[in-house]
Amino acid sequence: MLASETVYSRHHRKARLLFALSDVILTALAFEAAYQTRAWLPFDNTFFLIVPIKALLLGWTVLTWVLLGYWLEVYDRLDSAHPRVILRDTFRQCMLGFIVVVLLEFLLRLDLSRAFLVLFIAYNWSFLCLFRWKAGKVLGIIRREFAGPHYVMVVGLGERGRRIGDILEQSGAYGIRLIGFLSDGKEPVAEQVSLRQDYPARPLHELPLLLRQQVVDEIIFAVESARLPDLEAAFLLCDEEGVRTRVAVDFFPHVNSEVYLDRLGSSPLLTFAAAPHDEIRLLAKRAIDVALASAALLLLAPFMLLVAALIRVTSPGPAIFRQVRCGLNGRRFTFYKFRSMCDNAEDLKASLRHLNRKRTVFKIPDDPRLTRMGRYMRKFSIDEWPQLWNVIRGDMSLVGPRPAVPEEVENYLQWQRRRLRMRPGLTCLWAVSGRDNLDFDTWMKLDMQYIDNWSLVLDWKIILRTIPQVLLGKGAH
Repeated sequence: MLASETVYSRHHRKARLLFALSDVILTALAFEAAYQTRAWLPFDNTFFLIVPIKALLLGWTVLTWVLLGYWLEVYDRLDSAHPRVILRDTFRQCMLGFIVVVLLEFLLRLDLSRAFLVLFIAYNWSFLCLFRWKAGKVLGIIRREFAGPHYVMVVGLGERGRRIGDILEQSGAYGIRLIGFLSDGKEPVAEQVSLRQDYPARPLHELPLLLRQQVVDEIIFAVESARLPDLEAAFLLCDEEGVRTRVAVDFFPHVNSEVYLDRLGSSPLLTFAAAPHDEIRLLAKRAIDVALASAALLLLAPFMLLVAALIRVTSPGPAIFRQVRCGLNGRRFTFYKFRSMCDNAEDLKASLRHLNRKRTVFKIPDDPRLTRMGRYMRKFSIDEWPQLWNVIRGDMSLVGPRPAVPEEVENYLQWQRRRLRMRPGLTCLWAVSGRDNLDFDTWMKLDMQYIDNWSLVLDWKIILRTIPQVLLGKGAH
């Protein structure tokens, strides 16, 4: 997690923030320019917005443009994008923003001038394209003024040290300057290390003198784990001198984990997290779950009563099907859904196992246990509505890997068990990528992809992509 990943992630966070701020300023300028232009044009109808409405519309517009920029990942490509990509992404952002503004106009029954809206989109697209076309040069100025040069030395002359050095060389555009190598105290000292350039190599005992003779902002220790206890004196020296030190921990085989330092009391802990762990963002996810699930339950309550009554009338048995499922980290909970099969479906499962087309999970095309109404409910995911209560209780989330039954979990391969490290959800990547048409391994890999790339923006993307899938009944068996 060190070296280039630290440099690049820090750079991208700053770049995204800069582009979001530029969108705020340029969108506000485009809004005001369009407003003044429309007021100046000699049309018969006078266009005027009172201050509260104008402030609300401007705030909504600016917020929409920034959120769309993050959602469409426009800000991730701007510092290195081709002009054609900039034009395309900016057009998509402006068109979707236009739709959202028109939706607000409809909801609030505003009487906005069509000329004003067209002028605003034209100005906004032009301003954003002009700025983004020069974005690379702007970031270059910021790097030169605020991000460097930052002088770094590497401890370790072996393969690991050379790999870190090579990455640092490639980070030169971000203000990083590799100035040399140090042996770890036991390695034979060469005169220099040759990468793209030649760098001096010095024995570790010369570190006190080096810190006095030249500027060293940071030292990265890229050595074998067994050598770390012997380097205590070097760490203490850097600590006393105020030199930042980092330890390359790629000797740990945690391929999927994010590595960070935590503390238990006064004891520092090197932590490997193979699932999302940011408490603030997870709390925000939980708040969104409760808010949306509660609203959906209130909205769907009359229809749910009707569905429950139809189930009872059309087939014998209860309206609600209950089953034990595995939740976060394997915790078991009672899972609710509308009954879409005959009342003795679980008893018939063993006799139908030979029809199963999937490995590990039990899925039968045209399952004979489905009731006539159950087929319709499955197609449009109506049977999933009671799981909104599971979301409110905290058993599930709106977005996450689908909850598995315990007998399926017992048959998981080792790598598949990591999907239990995220709270299960109503929908996930596999649900918008083919649903029941996917094979089991693809299903599992998509769940891992979701866990490794999770963000609140990704959740919203999946939710918005799920809506048309459900309304059209695509991919459900």
